[in-house]
Amino acid sequence: MKHVTLNNGVKMPQLGYGVYQVEPAEAERCVSEALKVGYRLIDTAQAYRNEEGVGAAVKNSGIARSEVFLVSKVWISNYGYEHAKASIDESLRQLQTEYIDLMLLHQPFCDYYGAYRALEDAYREGKLRAIGVSNFQPNHFIDLASNVDIVPAVNQVETHVFCQQIKAKEYMDSFGTHIMSWGPLAEGRNGLFTNPVLEAIGKAHGKSVAQVALRYLTQRDVIIIPKSTHRERMEQNFSIYDFELTDTEMEQIKALDLGKSAFFDHNDPETVKMFMGWRGL
Repeated sequence: MKHVTLNNGVKMPQLGYGVYQVEPAEAERCVSEALKVGYRLIDTAQAYRNEEGVGAAVKNSGIARSEVFLVSKVWISNYGYEHAKASIDESLRQLQTEYIDLMLLHQPFCDYYGAYRALEDAYREGKLRAIGVSNFQPNHFIDLASNVDIVPAVNQVETHVFCQQIKAKEYMDSFGTHIMSWGPLAEGRNGLFTNPVLEAIGKAHGKSVAQVALRYLTQRDVIIIPKSTHRERMEQNFSIYDFELTDTEMEQIKALDLGKSAFFDHNDPETVKMFMGWRGL
Protein backbone atom coordinates (compact mmCIF):
# COMPACT_ATOMS: atom_id res chain seq x y z
CA MET A 1 0.00 0.00 0.00
CA LYS A 2 1.41 3.36 -1.03
CA HIS A 3 1.12 6.35 1.30
CA VAL A 4 1.32 10.09 0.68
CA THR A 5 2.71 12.54 3.20
CA LEU A 6 0.41 15.47 3.94
CA ASN A 7 1.68 19.00 4.49
CA ASN A 8 1.76 18.50 8.27
CA GLY A 9 3.78 15.27 8.06
CA VAL A 10 0.84 12.89 8.55
CA LYS A 11 1.01 9.80 6.33
CA MET A 12 -2.21 8.90 4.49
CA PRO A 13 -2.96 5.83 2.34
CA GLN A 14 -3.26 6.84 -1.31
CA LEU A 15 -5.93 4.24 -2.04
CA GLY A 16 -9.07 4.03 0.07
CA TYR A 17 -12.70 3.00 0.16
CA GLY A 18 -15.57 5.49 -0.17
CA VAL A 19 -19.06 5.04 1.25
CA TYR A 20 -20.98 7.72 -0.64
CA GLN A 21 -24.52 6.42 -1.39
CA VAL A 22 -23.97 3.37 0.82
CA GLU A 23 -27.13 2.94 2.87
CA PRO A 24 -26.59 3.36 6.62
CA ALA A 25 -27.77 -0.21 7.22
CA GLU A 26 -25.23 -1.52 4.67
CA ALA A 27 -22.27 0.62 5.72
CA GLU A 28 -20.98 -1.66 8.46
CA ARG A 29 -21.01 -4.71 6.17
CA CYS A 30 -19.37 -2.90 3.25
CA VAL A 31 -16.64 -1.30 5.35
CA SER A 32 -15.99 -4.61 7.12
CA GLU A 33 -15.51 -6.27 3.71
CA ALA A 34 -13.24 -3.45 2.54
CA LEU A 35 -11.08 -3.76 5.65
CA LYS A 36 -10.77 -7.52 5.07
CA VAL A 37 -9.68 -6.85 1.49
CA GLY A 38 -6.92 -4.62 2.84
CA TYR A 39 -8.24 -1.05 2.61
CA ARG A 40 -7.01 1.14 5.45
CA LEU A 41 -8.47 4.48 4.32
CA ILE A 42 -12.23 4.90 4.74
CA ASP A 43 -13.99 8.05 3.49
CA THR A 44 -17.40 9.08 4.82
CA ALA A 45 -19.28 12.32 5.59
CA GLN A 46 -21.91 13.70 7.91
CA ALA A 47 -24.26 14.08 4.93
CA TYR A 48 -23.94 10.40 4.01
CA ARG A 49 -25.60 9.50 7.32
CA ASN A 50 -23.51 6.35 7.67
CA GLU A 51 -20.73 7.43 10.04
CA GLU A 52 -22.17 5.13 12.73
CA GLY A 53 -21.88 2.06 10.49
CA VAL A 54 -18.34 3.01 9.50
CA GLY A 55 -17.36 3.41 13.14
CA ALA A 56 -18.88 0.07 14.11
CA ALA A 57 -17.04 -1.71 11.30
CA VAL A 58 -13.70 -0.26 12.34
CA LYS A 59 -14.29 -0.95 16.02
CA ASN A 60 -15.32 -4.57 15.40
CA SER A 61 -12.64 -5.29 12.81
CA GLY A 62 -9.92 -6.30 15.24
CA ILE A 63 -7.61 -3.86 13.47
CA ALA A 64 -5.83 -1.29 15.63
CA ARG A 65 -7.43 2.13 15.33
CA SER A 66 -4.02 3.61 14.48
CA GLU A 67 -3.89 1.47 11.34
CA VAL A 68 -7.15 2.83 9.89
CA PHE A 69 -7.27 6.31 8.36
CA LEU A 70 -10.75 7.82 8.80
CA VAL A 71 -11.97 10.74 6.71
CA SER A 72 -15.23 12.61 7.25
CA LYS A 73 -16.72 15.94 6.18
CA VAL A 74 -18.67 18.73 7.86
CA TRP A 75 -21.92 19.41 6.01
CA ILE A 76 -23.08 22.96 5.19
CA SER A 77 -26.03 22.86 7.61
CA ASN A 78 -23.35 22.63 10.32
CA TYR A 79 -21.29 25.59 9.05
CA GLY A 80 -20.46 28.55 11.22
CA TYR A 81 -17.97 28.15 14.07
CA GLU A 82 -20.21 26.87 16.88
CA HIS A 83 -22.28 24.52 14.72
CA ALA A 84 -19.20 23.06 13.07
CA LYS A 85 -17.48 22.61 16.42
CA ALA A 86 -20.48 20.69 17.80
CA SER A 87 -20.77 18.61 14.62
CA ILE A 88 -17.15 17.48 14.89
CA ASP A 89 -17.85 16.13 18.36
CA GLU A 90 -20.95 14.38 17.02
CA SER A 91 -18.93 12.79 14.22
CA LEU A 92 -16.42 11.57 16.80
CA ARG A 93 -19.29 10.01 18.73
CA GLN A 94 -20.84 8.40 15.65
CA LEU A 95 -17.49 7.03 14.51
CA GLN A 96 -16.72 5.78 18.05
CA THR A 97 -13.25 7.27 18.00
CA GLU A 98 -11.21 9.82 19.95
CA TYR A 99 -9.84 11.40 16.78
CA ILE A 100 -10.57 11.65 13.05
CA ASP A 101 -7.55 11.42 10.77
CA LEU A 102 -8.81 13.95 8.22
CA MET A 103 -11.83 16.24 8.45
CA LEU A 104 -12.96 18.26 5.44
CA LEU A 105 -15.48 20.99 4.73
CA HIS A 106 -17.90 19.40 2.27
CA GLN A 107 -18.80 22.41 0.09
CA PRO A 108 -17.67 26.05 -0.39
CA PHE A 109 -21.02 27.56 0.60
CA CYS A 110 -22.46 29.44 3.60
CA ASP A 111 -20.10 30.39 6.45
CA TYR A 112 -17.25 28.09 5.52
CA TYR A 113 -14.69 30.43 7.07
CA GLY A 114 -16.31 30.01 10.47
CA ALA A 115 -16.50 26.25 9.94
CA TYR A 116 -12.84 26.12 8.95
CA ARG A 117 -11.85 27.95 12.14
CA ALA A 118 -13.63 25.18 14.03
CA LEU A 119 -11.54 22.63 12.12
CA GLU A 120 -8.37 24.52 13.02
CA ASP A 121 -9.26 24.56 16.71
CA ALA A 122 -10.21 20.87 16.72
CA TYR A 123 -6.89 20.13 15.02
CA ARG A 124 -5.01 22.06 17.72
CA GLU A 125 -6.95 20.12 20.37
CA GLY A 126 -5.92 16.78 18.86
CA LYS A 127 -9.40 15.78 17.76
CA LEU A 128 -8.34 15.91 14.11
CA ARG A 129 -4.97 14.80 12.72
CA ALA A 130 -5.36 16.83 9.51
CA ILE A 131 -7.91 19.19 7.99
CA GLY A 132 -8.95 20.22 4.51
CA VAL A 133 -11.76 20.95 2.09
CA SER A 134 -13.89 19.30 -0.57
CA ASN A 135 -15.38 20.57 -3.84
CA PHE A 136 -13.44 23.83 -3.58
CA GLN A 137 -12.85 25.17 -7.08
CA PRO A 138 -9.60 27.16 -7.63
CA ASN A 139 -11.14 30.54 -6.75
CA HIS A 140 -12.58 29.26 -3.46
CA PHE A 141 -9.50 27.20 -2.67
CA ILE A 142 -6.92 29.94 -3.28
CA ASP A 143 -8.95 32.48 -1.30
CA LEU A 144 -9.29 30.18 1.72
CA ALA A 145 -5.75 28.77 1.63
CA SER A 146 -4.33 32.29 1.50
CA ASN A 147 -6.26 33.52 4.54
CA VAL A 148 -6.19 30.77 7.17
CA ASP A 149 -3.66 29.74 9.80
CA ILE A 150 -3.54 26.09 8.73
CA VAL A 151 -3.39 25.49 4.98
CA PRO A 152 -5.72 22.65 3.88
CA ALA A 153 -3.92 19.32 3.71
CA VAL A 154 -6.36 17.96 1.12
CA ASN A 155 -8.92 19.19 -1.40
CA GLN A 156 -11.30 16.42 -2.48
CA VAL A 157 -12.76 17.16 -5.92
CA GLU A 158 -14.24 15.32 -8.88
CA THR A 159 -11.23 13.76 -10.61
CA HIS A 160 -11.13 11.04 -13.25
CA VAL A 161 -9.76 10.47 -16.75
CA PHE A 162 -12.36 12.81 -18.30
CA CYS A 163 -11.95 15.55 -15.67
CA GLN A 164 -8.31 15.46 -14.64
CA GLN A 165 -8.09 18.79 -12.76
CA ILE A 166 -4.69 19.53 -14.28
CA LYS A 167 -4.66 23.27 -13.56
CA ALA A 168 -6.49 22.94 -10.25
CA LYS A 169 -3.88 20.44 -9.09
CA GLU A 170 -1.13 22.93 -9.93
CA TYR A 171 -2.76 25.47 -7.62
CA MET A 172 -3.10 22.86 -4.87
CA ASP A 173 0.51 21.77 -5.31
CA SER A 174 1.64 25.39 -4.88
CA PHE A 175 0.09 25.37 -1.38
CA GLY A 176 1.32 21.87 -0.53
CA THR A 177 -2.26 20.59 -0.63
CA HIS A 178 -2.93 17.06 -1.88
CA ILE A 179 -5.65 16.45 -4.43
CA MET A 180 -8.12 13.69 -3.53
CA SER A 181 -10.56 12.28 -6.05
CA TRP A 182 -14.23 11.61 -5.62
CA GLY A 183 -15.78 9.70 -8.51
CA PRO A 184 -12.43 8.28 -9.74
CA LEU A 185 -14.31 6.07 -12.22
CA ALA A 186 -16.78 8.83 -13.21
CA GLU A 187 -19.53 6.36 -12.27
CA GLY A 188 -19.02 4.91 -15.73
CA ARG A 189 -20.08 8.11 -17.49
CA ASN A 190 -18.85 9.03 -20.97
CA GLY A 191 -18.50 5.33 -21.75
CA LEU A 192 -15.51 4.94 -19.44
CA PHE A 193 -15.77 1.16 -19.13
CA THR A 194 -15.76 0.67 -22.91
CA ASN A 195 -13.26 3.39 -23.78
CA PRO A 196 -10.98 1.96 -26.54
CA VAL A 197 -7.85 3.69 -25.24
CA LEU A 198 -8.31 2.31 -21.73
CA GLU A 199 -9.31 -1.10 -23.10
CA ALA A 200 -6.15 -1.35 -25.22
CA ILE A 201 -3.90 -0.34 -22.34
CA GLY A 202 -5.68 -2.75 -20.02
CA LYS A 203 -5.20 -5.60 -22.48
CA ALA A 204 -1.47 -4.85 -22.68
CA HIS A 205 -1.16 -5.19 -18.89
CA GLY A 206 -3.75 -7.89 -18.27
CA LYS A 207 -5.82 -5.41 -16.30
CA SER A 208 -9.38 -4.08 -16.44
CA VAL A 209 -10.39 -0.65 -17.70
CA ALA A 210 -11.22 0.35 -14.11
CA GLN A 211 -7.78 -0.68 -12.88
CA VAL A 212 -6.10 1.32 -15.67
CA ALA A 213 -8.20 4.41 -14.90
CA LEU A 214 -7.39 4.18 -11.18
CA ARG A 215 -3.69 3.48 -11.76
CA TYR A 216 -3.47 6.57 -13.96
CA LEU A 217 -4.68 8.73 -11.09
CA THR A 218 -2.31 7.21 -8.54
CA GLN A 219 0.65 7.76 -10.89
CA ARG A 220 -0.39 11.43 -10.94
CA ASP A 221 -0.18 11.42 -7.10
CA VAL A 222 -3.96 11.65 -6.71
CA ILE A 223 -5.57 10.09 -3.61
CA ILE A 224 -8.50 7.88 -4.68
CA ILE A 225 -11.52 6.31 -2.94
CA PRO A 226 -13.30 3.99 -5.40
CA LYS A 227 -16.55 2.53 -4.08
CA SER A 228 -18.26 -0.79 -4.66
CA THR A 229 -20.62 -2.82 -2.52
CA HIS A 230 -19.31 -6.06 -4.09
CA ARG A 231 -16.27 -7.86 -2.63
CA GLU A 232 -14.94 -8.90 -6.06
CA ARG A 233 -14.82 -5.31 -7.32
CA MET A 234 -13.35 -4.08 -4.04
CA GLU A 235 -10.51 -6.55 -4.59
CA GLN A 236 -10.07 -5.51 -8.21
CA ASN A 237 -9.95 -1.80 -7.33
CA PHE A 238 -7.40 -2.58 -4.63
CA SER A 239 -5.09 -4.46 -7.01
CA ILE A 240 -3.53 -1.58 -8.95
CA TYR A 241 0.03 -1.36 -7.66
CA ASP A 242 1.35 -4.50 -9.35
CA PHE A 243 1.74 -2.79 -12.74
CA GLU A 244 2.88 0.59 -14.02
CA LEU A 245 1.72 2.65 -16.97
CA THR A 246 4.40 3.78 -19.41
CA ASP A 247 5.01 7.43 -20.24
CA THR A 248 3.33 6.86 -23.61
CA GLU A 249 0.28 5.31 -21.97
CA MET A 250 0.09 8.17 -19.49
CA GLU A 251 0.07 10.65 -22.37
CA GLN A 252 -2.64 8.67 -24.18
CA ILE A 253 -4.86 8.80 -21.10
CA LYS A 254 -4.06 12.45 -20.47
CA ALA A 255 -5.49 13.17 -23.93
CA LEU A 256 -8.89 11.86 -22.74
CA ASP A 257 -9.32 14.89 -20.49
CA LEU A 258 -12.41 16.92 -21.46
CA GLY A 259 -11.59 19.64 -18.94
CA LYS A 260 -15.07 19.68 -17.45
CA SER A 261 -17.28 17.83 -14.99
CA ALA A 262 -19.00 14.65 -16.08
CA PHE A 263 -21.87 15.54 -13.76
CA PHE A 264 -22.63 19.27 -13.77
CA ASP A 265 -21.68 22.77 -14.84
CA HIS A 266 -19.94 24.49 -11.91
CA ASN A 267 -21.01 27.90 -13.24
CA ASP A 268 -24.73 27.17 -13.66
CA PRO A 269 -26.70 27.76 -10.42
CA GLU A 270 -29.57 25.53 -11.54
CA THR A 271 -27.21 22.68 -12.37
CA VAL A 272 -25.50 23.12 -9.01
CA LYS A 273 -28.88 22.63 -7.32
CA MET A 274 -29.46 19.51 -9.41
CA PHE A 275 -25.99 18.27 -8.49
CA MET A 276 -26.61 18.67 -4.79
CA GLY A 277 -29.89 16.80 -5.13
CA TRP A 278 -28.26 14.07 -7.20
CA ARG A 279 -25.57 13.65 -4.55
CA GLY A 280 -28.31 13.15 -2.00
CA LEU A 281 -27.19 16.20 -0.04
